[in-house]
Amino acid sequence: MAEILALDDVQDATILIGKILAKKGHNVHTFTEEDEAIVFAKENKVDLAILDIKLKKMSGVDVLAKMKEATPAMHAIMLTGYPTVETAREAISLGADEYCVKPIDRDELEEKVEKVLASKG
Repeated sequence: MAEILALDDVQDATILIGKILAKKGHNVHTFTEEDEAIVFAKENKVDLAILDIKLKKMSGVDVLAKMKEATPAMHAIMLTGYPTVETAREAISLGADEYCVKPIDRDELEEKVEKVLASKG
């Protein structure tokens, strides 16, 4: 079981991620505000952050950079509705392990979460 943080400016997306991963036995903390998610990540153990790239105030890549400062070992999966090679490259260069294309596909999300969590250590 992992501590997973999900951040998306669309609440339905965080609810969906929460439902999918809770069924797999994970503890999922969902957020729609960047600041709240960053504070949570700094004050709590987070094994994996699932972050949307397009957010309200800052990009998911910026949020990832701030979270990585506090928790360098944290894994991350980026979500994007606008997949480009540049976005993927930027996210991975900043420490994201994977990225998923929205709308979220349950099987893809489960598979990537398992893969990322299995690779830690």
